[in-house]
Amino acid sequence: MRQTLVLLVVGLAPGLVGPHTPALTKLAARGGMRPLRTVTPAVTCTSQSTLVTGLTPSGHGAVANGWYFRDLSEVLLWRQPNQLVSGEKIWDAGKKQDANFSCAKMFWWYNMYASADYSATPRPMYPADGRKLPDHYAFPPALHDELDAKFGKFPLFKFWGPLADIESSAWIANATRHVMETRDPTLTLCYLPHLDYNLQRLGPDLDHPRLQQDLKEVDDLCASLIEYADSRGMATLVVSEYGITKCTDAVHINRALRRAGLVAVRPEEFGREVLDPGASEAFAMADHQIAHVYIKNPDRIAEVKAVIEALDGVEQVWDLEGKRANGLDNPRSGELVAISAPDRWFSYYYWLDDALAPDFARTVDIHRKPGYDPVELFFDPALANPKISAGWRLAKRKLGFRQPLDVISLKDTQLVKGAHGRLTDDPDDGPLVISSESDLLPEGPVEATAFKQLTLDHVFGRG
Repeated sequence: MRQTLVLLVVGLAPGLVGPHTPALTKLAARGGMRPLRTVTPAVTCTSQSTLVTGLTPSGHGAVANGWYFRDLSEVLLWRQPNQLVSGEKIWDAGKKQDANFSCAKMFWWYNMYASADYSATPRPMYPADGRKLPDHYAFPPALHDELDAKFGKFPLFKFWGPLADIESSAWIANATRHVMETRDPTLTLCYLPHLDYNLQRLGPDLDHPRLQQDLKEVDDLCASLIEYADSRGMATLVVSEYGITKCTDAVHINRALRRAGLVAVRPEEFGREVLDPGASEAFAMADHQIAHVYIKNPDRIAEVKAVIEALDGVEQVWDLEGKRANGLDNPRSGELVAISAPDRWFSYYYWLDDALAPDFARTVDIHRKPGYDPVELFFDPALANPKISAGWRLAKRKLGFRQPLDVISLKDTQLVKGAHGRLTDDPDDGPLVISSESDLLPEGPVEATAFKQLTLDHVFGRG
């Protein structure tokens, strides 16, 4: 067996590899770089599940970053148990080939209770007083305190939200290096999300100084890990889940369904409206540039499809035939799947009056929102001093007040300049694979479903 390092650099595309990424460019030159032909939806949980199982979403079941749990009548995003993903995982396949194979899975998703030997993943604490405290979950359990003692608490608020920056990726890279040095796994999977933030905030504009800096920052993290791998005689793979392309605004799919009398809401305190999926005739679970549309009565599928197809910014609407043709015909999928135009994305917004939006709509809350909200990456432009406003709210919390961190806009969907989820029209804008071993790469694009075997070939050699 040959030890192998896999770096998942979120949002990295062939068109971004160049003068601002010297370490990655050097790796591609001595090995090779190929486009990755990924799956739909091109989002984190779906893409990663395909990479580690070799299956399309119809097989592994991670049909988006979340879905409608029909038996619970709830939309749940960003769940973490590995049991939600069907199929043989790459670390299990490795152990079948050699009982001495071991795997470290550092911050790849669906990490809890996986059969990998070592792992860590974001896992906030929620005390009874309403606070949200940074933390992570690790296996074996002793690894949690070991990482905290060496690197401090995982910087959760730098992992997502308006403050997200290089600090979270640096923590993950340091933790990964520590596990490699102390546990010596055969295969190490490391997740580096840093590029994702400003690619969505700013769009993929290589002329922007901030994006150039982001590329340099993540390249520096990669350089350190690649140098360590080289010093140990390891093979190195770099992969991305998706490419991010320019966008202009959102498509408010649930508002259209509500105006058509299909979405039901439940009034809560002060008349605020909460989506009621179980009572809705149809609603959309929006996730970047795709939306799963769940329809209670199959006889109304054609009616709902017509409503969505009439929306500006919708490119395609897949029924059962379309889902089957695109590897998305899983019971967890919606009866319909909508795909946005290249320059648009789907909001989860279902209220028609901002005064009736739920209290969590103006916070960073990836669990209660029934869909993805990229506006969480921005402070509300209406706040004169957003960091001071956020600090004041946090101070009130520490004093024991129940104060929401309501610093996210409800109106400014045009803030978002980059999106993903649909397949990119140009492979240069899409995901990629870089390998230190040119002889193991195919001549053309790497299929996402072939990445599992490609990684095993780096470990065991091509049979």
